[in-house]
Amino acid sequence: MRVLLDNNVILDAMLQRSPWHTEADAILHAAAQGQVSCATTTLSLATIFYVGRQVVGNAAARAAVRTYLVAFDVLPVEKQTLLDADALAGNDFEDNILIAAAIAAALDAIVTRNGADFAHSPIPVLDPVELLKKLAASSSSPVAGTGPTAAPP
Repeated sequence: MRVLLDNNVILDAMLQRSPWHTEADAILHAAAQGQVSCATTTLSLATIFYVGRQVVGNAAARAAVRTYLVAFDVLPVEKQTLLDADALAGNDFEDNILIAAAIAAALDAIVTRNGADFAHSPIPVLDPVELLKKLAASSSSPVAGTGPTAAPP
């Protein structure tokens, strides 16, 4: 399964935001194990760095972005992506950019904690728990890190 992670999911892992980091960490662990392929956009990485450096500092935010550059597919945000995003029905242009990028990359789903913001998406939208359940159901063993003792990858 190929999914685009919304900024909130990535930031949950990066900043260890409670209580959501448990699921975000489990998704990153599943990606490291090859159970799911995660994507983000060039715009999201810039946003994640900007927000992250205000919380954890420049060096830690930069290190996290380097990790995501290796671990994730990075989708470009080009002029056509922006035009496609502008044509979508939603009111949040940034969310529309993520939807347009996911469509262009033919991804299977968008993973976010804010599903209502993506209600108009033609691509399925899952919350992190839903994704983890799908991954567990599709594998012969449970997804590592889905229990209460989940650790960051």
